[in-house]
Amino acid sequence: MNVYTHGPFSGGQTKSLVILLHGYGSNGEDLISLAPYWERDLPDTVFVSPDAPFGCEIGFGYQWFSLQSWAPLAMLSAAEKTASILNHFIDEQMKEFSVTPDKVALVGFSQGTMMSLFVAPRRKEPIAGVLGFSGALLGGEGLIGQPNISRMPIHLVHGEMDNVVPVGAWLHATETLRQAGFDVSGHTTPGLVHSIDEKGIHEGGEFLKSVLI
Repeated sequence: MNVYTHGPFSGGQTKSLVILLHGYGSNGEDLISLAPYWERDLPDTVFVSPDAPFGCEIGFGYQWFSLQSWAPLAMLSAAEKTASILNHFIDEQMKEFSVTPDKVALVGFSQGTMMSLFVAPRRKEPIAGVLGFSGALLGGEGLIGQPNISRMPIHLVHGEMDNVVPVGAWLHATETLRQAGFDVSGHTTPGLVHSIDEKGIHEGGEFLKSVLI
């Protein structure tokens, strides 16, 4: 896995870690471009953006799991198989930068959001938070009523004109996560397609600042 790193802006000791997980057919270099928007508010944070572990089946970029089938059970099974790889990466980065789970946040876009929302609640210790753009919740019903999952603040943003992951995925994720006991914030944006806009970046930065500082 190629890994792209940015910061800390202060040039001093790393106090927190943000791991950015890109979408299907993209790469870590793409999502690390968010770091300069947030570095001044998070001056002691290192941003890390890996390529997903598998070459993408569409012929360019990388994928966290196959999308040959969009059936919920197929995607859930595929995400489960990749979860151990992502968990190992998170553990490695925490060790490398000497940060504890409460100083780690995951930021995902699309398939990266799906992986973030699947992995974070199932880790042994809760991380600081999850910021998800244009994603979906896989296997979320399995979190409801479970006393031993890890709960952390979650902020979800979605475009109302998303033609890749429909905005209904945002509604499903927020409602299901709240039923499972998570503190969920976020918004949908009228007219926005499958992308991230200035409002999402700004509010996402405010969320990261609130959970990491």
